[in-house]
Amino acid sequence: MPTLQQQFGQIDIYLFDQLLRGRIAPGMRIFDAGCGSGRNLVYLLREGYQVFAVDSDPQAVETVRRLSASLAPALPPGNFRVESIEEMSFPSAFADVVIASAVFHFARDDQRFQAMVRGAWGVLKPGGLFVCRLASSIGMERLIRRVAGRRYLLPDGSERYLVDEELLVNLTQELGGQLADPLKTTVVQNQRCMTTWIARKNP
Repeated sequence: MPTLQQQFGQIDIYLFDQLLRGRIAPGMRIFDAGCGSGRNLVYLLREGYQVFAVDSDPQAVETVRRLSASLAPALPPGNFRVESIEEMSFPSAFADVVIASAVFHFARDDQRFQAMVRGAWGVLKPGGLFVCRLASSIGMERLIRRVAGRRYLLPDGSERYLVDEELLVNLTQELGGQLADPLKTTVVQNQRCMTTWIARKNP
C-alpha cells in the first residue's frame, strides 16, 4: 500500500481540500496551468484522471511526462506541452477543473497578469472549477514596498505581482464566474501572503 507521500506527492493543501470536498471527481478533465514538476498531479495521475498541463519550462514538462508515463501510461505525452499560459494550443472550454498554483504572481505587469488569467480561464468548461493560489497583499500591506504598478518587494526578498480582495472579486465577475469559496489568505510571518482563489465558471 502506498504511503501518503507516494499517493499524494507534494500536493497543495488547498487543492487537497477540494478533493476531500468532492469537487474534483474521477473522470474529470484536469488542466494544470503552470504545472512545474507536477507536484499537484501525482494523485490525479494515479487515480486515472484525464490530466493535461502546460509550463514554459521544457525541463519541467519533461519531468511531468516521465511522471505520467510511470503513473498513467495510457495518457499521451502530448497532454503535457511547453507553452505559455497566455498562448496555449489547447481548445477552449474543455477542462472540468483548472489548477493554477503559484503561477500568476510572476506576471511582470497588469497586461501579462490579465493574459495569464484569461488564458487559464479560457480552457475551463462552463460550470467548471478554477483553483488558484497566488501571492497577495492581503494582511501584509504595511510590510511590502511597491516597485511598479502591482509589483512589490516582499519581506522575504522576492518581487511579485500582488493581488488584493477587490481585484479578485471584480475579476471573478468580469470573467463570468462566482466565488466557490470565500477568499482565504495565509500570512507567512514576515515573509509573504498567499491567497486561495476558488471560483466556478457560470454555466
